Amino acid sequence: MAKKTVTIFLRDTNINLLVMTGKRVVRWARSPLEPGLVVQGVVREETQVADKIKELLHLQKIGANRVIAGMSGINSLYRLITLPEMPDAVLDEAVKREAKRVLPVSLDEVYLSFQEVPSGRGEKRLFLATYPRNMADSLLRTMRKAGLEPYLMDLAPLALARIPDESRAIIVNSRAEHADIIVIEERLPQLIRVLSLPSEAKSLSERLPAISEELTRTVMFYNSSHMEKPLAASVPLFVVGELAEAPDSWPSLVGRFGFPVSPLPVPVEYPEGFPTNDLTVNIGLALKELTEERGGGNFSIVNLNTLPEVYQPKRIPLSRVLAPAGIIIGLGILVYIGYLAQQSRGETETLKSRLEASAPPLAQQQKDIAAIKEQIKQTEPQTKPIDAQIAQVKATAAVFTSTQSSLNINRSTVDADMDKIVKLLPSEVNLLTVNHARGVITITGVAPDEDYIFEYARALRESGGVSALVISSIALEEEEEETVRYSFEFLLQ
Repeated sequence: MAKKTVTIFLRDTNINLLVMTGKRVVRWARSPLEPGLVVQGVVREETQVADKIKELLHLQKIGANRVIAGMSGINSLYRLITLPEMPDAVLDEAVKREAKRVLPVSLDEVYLSFQEVPSGRGEKRLFLATYPRNMADSLLRTMRKAGLEPYLMDLAPLALARIPDESRAIIVNSRAEHADIIVIEERLPQLIRVLSLPSEAKSLSERLPAISEELTRTVMFYNSSHMEKPLAASVPLFVVGELAEAPDSWPSLVGRFGFPVSPLPVPVEYPEGFPTNDLTVNIGLALKELTEERGGGNFSIVNLNTLPEVYQPKRIPLSRVLAPAGIIIGLGILVYIGYLAQQSRGETETLKSRLEASAPPLAQQQKDIAAIKEQIKQTEPQTKPIDAQIAQVKATAAVFTSTQSSLNINRSTVDADMDKIVKLLPSEVNLLTVNHARGVITITGVAPDEDYIFEYARALRESGGVSALVISSIALEEEEEETVRYSFEFLLQ
């Protein structure tokens, strides 16, 4: 029998409820929220919102209390990181340390969830998501006040990324208060932007320029850091929300990129009249339970549970489960031990008689051992100073060996990098500075045309050994007497 799944998603303006059995929609409902009850994803009036959720569940005659909860992605951050191969026991601490390094927020203000994704040998690749504590806490307190117990939770952008059967795609979700832009590559949401829209913009036509500008900025940023495989014009762009209902706005949305635009298709069965466009996030939440059933497709491989650990159901201690069985087993062991003790008494008497017979030889052996120990004791004062000197020499040699090895490795790395930087340099480009520090190489230079700069960046990227290359700046430096000169800066890692 197909599993029943209940999902609930709180937006600033309404409550969305969806019930599915397997991949089939069986019930849904939406309830509006007055302004101010939920603001930017944070529940301001928890009791009032909880009462509205209970009322909606009662009207729909839904008695289930276990639900999958959805949370807005506002003020959330996402990263793909790579760590060396390591035991799972130390992975949590390593991820937190790396998150502190790469994320521009304090981990005291956010919850952190992560999931390991496919990677090469000798390394671990992980998808990270952080989201504000106050947003998650207010949502989960409200759910519990409504009599609900979330066992899974997800962020709206990740729920949307789970829907398309495409290994490479762009999703734009536009609502009155915000817009989500998601770039999917290799079945991973590689880049996620959440744009808060101006409150004074009352119509889509007023909000469209801001959404289009953010889409352009997102695509250009992605392409600059993925020059070996930029987002081509053939990449499908799926729209959700008000954009899905306004096809005339699509040419203005994509602008010069020319992506093919269509509403986001949902891979579930639903009855006639079901508002797929309004409940898309809920569908993505329900698909968390159907990951295995969708095997073989190009769906997103990210399916982490963002429910904070403090809210997850407490596991029953193993000791409570094993205690009754342990008592029974213990009694059996005591009975068996008594039987063995009775049986061994006779054997003990036999061994005693044998031991008494061997006493004289044992006494002589003990005297010989005592004499040898005395000789060793007399030589110890002579050997201790020599041992200390040997240990000191070994320690000094180890320090020199380690330092020399480290210097040789660093020198080889810098020499190889410098050789590559110079060898791939087009004749039209002049280098000004090359700074190699802590695994990051900063290159500055000048060229008479932007094309030479891009040609140089592409050659560096395709040469191998470069995990990331970012063109941090290109600027027209001077233009005198028909002489054009562009300055640039690369960051290589």
